Amino acid sequence: MISDTPAPVGRPKINDEQTPGRFRLGTLARIDAQLGDKEKRSDFIREAVERELERREGKGRA
Repeated sequence: MISDTPAPVGRPKINDEQTPGRFRLGTLARIDAQLGDKEKRSDFIREAVERELERREGKGRA
């Protein structure tokens, strides 16, 4: 035993599923142009997908 800690320590895993994505030429450049300071492209894409899923599932309707 290396450590007295009974369980792994660290940040909780947020990326349980992964899938590669292909985008039209120029799409990633457009995304990058919209990113804020220190914002990651993967976060932008993940948030956009979540918003679209909520919209399609009817959760975004007022």
